[in-house]
Amino acid sequence: MRTTQIKRKTGETDISLSLSLDGTGASKIATGCGFLDHMLTLFAKHGRFDLEVTCVGDTYVDYHHTVEDIGICLGKAFAEALGDKKGIIRYGDTTLAMDESLILTAVDISGRGGCYYALEIPTEKVGDFDTELVLEFFIALANNAGLTLHLRQLCGGNSHHIIEGTFKSVARTLRKAVAIDKAFANEVPSTKGIL
Repeated sequence: MRTTQIKRKTGETDISLSLSLDGTGASKIATGCGFLDHMLTLFAKHGRFDLEVTCVGDTYVDYHHTVEDIGICLGKAFAEALGDKKGIIRYGDTTLAMDESLILTAVDISGRGGCYYALEIPTEKVGDFDTELVLEFFIALANNAGLTLHLRQLCGGNSHHIIEGTFKSVARTLRKAVAIDKAFANEVPSTKGIL
């Protein structure tokens, strides 16, 4: 079973996270940031990952530490749950429409972290959430999971739709990439023999 639990406690956040890659999309999310709770719930549902996250963070300052540290924990959880990566598809891509927005996501579970981001979010905030934190979240996720992650906005839209479409698209892309190819179940998908 490809599951893991991550705990991370710093002077800014106290996070507990559990992840199952082969789940049903069940989630229990309490981050202290309502918008992030919604995005992580969507992420779990569309990726069919079982995900539980609790975070007590310094949200009286802002949401930056909470968002980044949860991205770090989620990335570490993916890396741990994937183990030696034998049998995974490795690559995935999704083009996702969210009303007037169109988002393209591509991923390579390469073992090398990198987030290549081309979203133009038109407002600085959605509610009390700073939209610049979307990039911080995905950088932390990609670097800690060892993903090469590309995010592109193909059509505009309002900030909420762009962000929601991005979280859904990344989840669906990761679902494809972490899936097991039974024909290659005992092989690491790399000529190097490791990822």
